[in-house]
Amino acid sequence: MINLSDTIRENFPKKKIVIVGDLVADQFLRGTIMRVSREAPVFILKHDETETLAGGAANAAVNVATLGGEAVLIGIVGEDANGDALLGRLRESKVNCDYTIRSAKHRTTTKVRVLAGQHYAPRQQVIRIDYENTEPIDADLQNKLKENFASAANDADAIIISDYNYGAANGELAEIAKQIAAANKIPLLVDSRFNLRNFPGVTTATPNQDEVEQILGANFTEADCVKLCENLGYEALLITRGNQGMLLIEKNKSPRHLKAVGSEEPVDVTGAGDTVIAAYALALASGLDFADAARIANHAGGIVVMKKGTASVGLDELFASLKTVNSEHQTNTGL
Repeated sequence: MINLSDTIRENFPKKKIVIVGDLVADQFLRGTIMRVSREAPVFILKHDETETLAGGAANAAVNVATLGGEAVLIGIVGEDANGDALLGRLRESKVNCDYTIRSAKHRTTTKVRVLAGQHYAPRQQVIRIDYENTEPIDADLQNKLKENFASAANDADAIIISDYNYGAANGELAEIAKQIAAANKIPLLVDSRFNLRNFPGVTTATPNQDEVEQILGANFTEADCVKLCENLGYEALLITRGNQGMLLIEKNKSPRHLKAVGSEEPVDVTGAGDTVIAAYALALASGLDFADAARIANHAGGIVVMKKGTASVGLDELFASLKTVNSEHQTNTGL
């Protein structure tokens, strides 16, 4: 039996993972409740701090880096304060941003989560405010994006396409990615927010339960998932199912269930899919099969959902989880 910890320790630091897609600034605005406003039945918050973390494709890149891999990120950020904060966070996390594009025409997509609480009490999220880039990516930016991606991915060990519906992860770029992956015999992975059918012919994808339900309906079965994997031309499909664990569909193999790792009551699922695909990509790039790669991704995802906010997983945490859970119950029962 393969020792996964030894494989991770030996191989992850040698792997270059190129991540391309939609970059998001995840901001957490924390405030202390002072009193009820006289203007409206709402609380007045005294602003304590605002923290900017990497979201979307940027979060996948941070997770690759914290797991020991070389993360190279391609995407677009605006020439604005949120773009500055996001790039600063990425560089602190040792993500290579040399191929990331800055554009005055582009607004950095930012998701602000307002966390409120009284003194010495936990902060609770009360609202999320999204500032989205609404301008289409023009031809010049598209060409620069493709040029940077082709240059960065030429010697990659795996490619991740992270699609959050903001336009960077388009069909033309996916075709280039497929050509590079085929020529270099490397895995190409996709995480797409409700656009999975736009990415046929890749190696594997990591949709969550909601995204699969949008395609197959709420009462989808294993047979439906097998058919979806076949129709999209994937070698494997890894479906994340929250506290129900994961379902791995492999070409010409029986479906495999992976029991959820850790508590069945997650603290925060923000960005968990980014962690899953980062660990999955590094494992596949290290030569592991889909089953072992999914097992590693399952542990990484189980760790990150127990953390508040947009979070990442480190190697020591992953080793500890793999050591604690020596075996996972996998069945071939129906959904």
